[in-house]
Amino acid sequence: MDLLDDEVDPQVLDSLEPSLVVWSSLWPDRLDERIRFDIEQDGYESRLRWTLLTPGPEPTASKIGHMRFRLNVLINGRLRRSYGQ
Repeated sequence: MDLLDDEVDPQVLDSLEPSLVVWSSLWPDRLDERIRFDIEQDGYESRLRWTLLTPGPEPTASKIGHMRFRLNVLINGRLRRSYGQ
């Protein structure tokens, strides 16, 4: 993953094959954040839904926007390209 200077590699905190993966936060200043991936089989394909969970103090609208944007780039953009899509 191409992380920014204010981001760290996530750790897998929970998983249930083949339907769930939970990552730790990418942001050291927001350690309570979690990124949840729900994976659903759809015939020969799969559907992926990611959810940013923020159990701690609510981030500002600007911070939420930044975190969502970064996850979208890392998951929906770069990860897809790594699989040739």
